[in-house]
Amino acid sequence: MNYFSTRDKSKRGFALADAAFMGLAPDGGLFLPERIPQVDMQRVEQLAAVSYADMALYLSQQIFDDVDAEALERVVRDAYDFPIEMRALGDGLHTLELFHGPTHAFKDFGARFMGRMTGLLNDGGELVILTATSGDTGSAVAHGFYGVEGVRVVILYPDGKVSPLQEAQMTTLGGNIHPLKVRGNFDDCQRMVKAMFRDESLRREVRITSANSINLLRWLPQSFYYFYGYCAWKRMTGRDNPEVVVPSGNYGNLTAGMFACRMGLPLKGFVAASNANDVVPEFLQTAEYRPRASVQTVANAMDVGDPSNFERMMQLCGEDVASLRGELRGFSCCDAEICQAIAEIHEKYGYLSDPHSAVGYLATKALGVDGFYLSTAHAAKFGEVVEPSAGVAPQLPKSLAEAVDKERKYLSIEAREQDLASFLREM
Repeated sequence: MNYFSTRDKSKRGFALADAAFMGLAPDGGLFLPERIPQVDMQRVEQLAAVSYADMALYLSQQIFDDVDAEALERVVRDAYDFPIEMRALGDGLHTLELFHGPTHAFKDFGARFMGRMTGLLNDGGELVILTATSGDTGSAVAHGFYGVEGVRVVILYPDGKVSPLQEAQMTTLGGNIHPLKVRGNFDDCQRMVKAMFRDESLRREVRITSANSINLLRWLPQSFYYFYGYCAWKRMTGRDNPEVVVPSGNYGNLTAGMFACRMGLPLKGFVAASNANDVVPEFLQTAEYRPRASVQTVANAMDVGDPSNFERMMQLCGEDVASLRGELRGFSCCDAEICQAIAEIHEKYGYLSDPHSAVGYLATKALGVDGFYLSTAHAAKFGEVVEPSAGVAPQLPKSLAEAVDKERKYLSIEAREQDLASFLREM
């Protein structure tokens, strides 16, 4: 399997390792597979009933067909040693809980796979993983790559715009993890990272790649849990063809679901559920894409004003807005509605929801979705929002409680590209 850039009409192919280690394509585009493998859904359902890892192994074999079979199995089984659960709340509501991994966020699914695949594909030279985060990506990437030989991880996160627990998870590991607290917002962090990939002089000196969802090794494995969610929902309800609500920020998660559909997953479609950063829901209404500075919300991991994966989304739809609208509905809400939803979910169902998943709940209720929504993070990661909203403090999982008590180590930098370039050269 080769990979091509979303901006390259000639579809020049790159090998897996080259595409993965470049992160962004040379022309600034995002990589997509040259072909989309078609899966046997009967086989998927059989394997999903055995375990998530068994199903994920089959799916990964269809995509990464040029990776040694035994090595790929080691990657998958080591990455996916934690549970995933479809939860019935009541009143016909279902949510796929994706927060039972080591950092208690859905990004463990992509980051752990990527960390192990990177170690497998790396030829022994030192590699720098450079990534920007609006919240959960940083902790998932830090833990996914922690201790991987020959790899250093540099994480940019916006000062004052991630939760205390998110910051603790990124800044208490040490070792090969280097957190940078940026005096700016997530869009500044993302701009700085993209600038490094365009800097040919820097890339001759420092071998860098990204672990954001722009990287295909982070992005493609996120398609797997849509298959599992479909199978679990079908077994639980006896119905077929669900619509899936996806709390959305940088849109790697949602475009991974779109890719799953093109592999043969029979979904009715998706809902892009956003907070006040509603660039894509607005686009679905107006057909005008207006990226802008992000605004800070209580669902901070979704505070993205210029989502990178919009390019992939449009490419998967053949650049046709009508086609996208046929597959995707939009929804947005404000902070007050999110906090009210957290309270309502707890009052009605005795269930504590984090603010991002609460956006998914709101969209499900508002649009009358027949399907399920993704719960993307454990409520305890956002106790400062959940407790005043629900009136109950979420219980901290052991790993989160341990992170809170550790010393935090990071470097503060300005939101200037030259400062990041200097750090990378000196590191």
